[in-house]
Amino acid sequence: MKRSHYFIAVPLTSEAKQAIARFSGDASSSLPFRTWVHEEDYHITLAFLGDVPPGKMAPLCEAMAAVAAKSAPFSLALAGLGTFGERTAPRIFWQGVKEEAALNELRRDVYEACLSLGFSLDRRPFAPHITIARKWQGEAPFQPEALRSLPAASTVFSVPEIVLYRTNMEKTPKYETIAAFPLLGAPDGRSG
Repeated sequence: MKRSHYFIAVPLTSEAKQAIARFSGDASSSLPFRTWVHEEDYHITLAFLGDVPPGKMAPLCEAMAAVAAKSAPFSLALAGLGTFGERTAPRIFWQGVKEEAALNELRRDVYEACLSLGFSLDRRPFAPHITIARKWQGEAPFQPEALRSLPAASTVFSVPEIVLYRTNMEKTPKYETIAAFPLLGAPDGRSG
């Protein structure tokens, strides 16, 4: 039986997805990455869970609902471009977001809740980003300076919820919403 991979993420609004998709369409002609992410698959990962055993699904959903209930909705602004992986042959090309304390706090709460349920999570520092392409395949080495001249997507979008996604590798788009958890906290930090 094929195992599914799950993750908790911040979804993007359709306006933010469209802004990135427009940029991605323009950039794909000059940046030879092997795979460009489908517009509907844009997101900001908060915790990659891997396989979720059936017995852990209900406790996971309860924990995420509790985290979301105490977190207030907030906004994010797209900002900056970058890569992960080898400097001259990057593995990931991404769109960034401006630093936002509410996002960092939400990620911390999601991460801690998942750890408390026994999930083994990535220990690297949180680097919020939206993956837009994968696997450099240019004949020449990638030139990081080239990113400075690109007109990156720019918009502000609201974050009213977090989502549990399942990866379906054989489909496009490949991320399926399993459950959404609305952010219900009051902006001053009290649960509403």
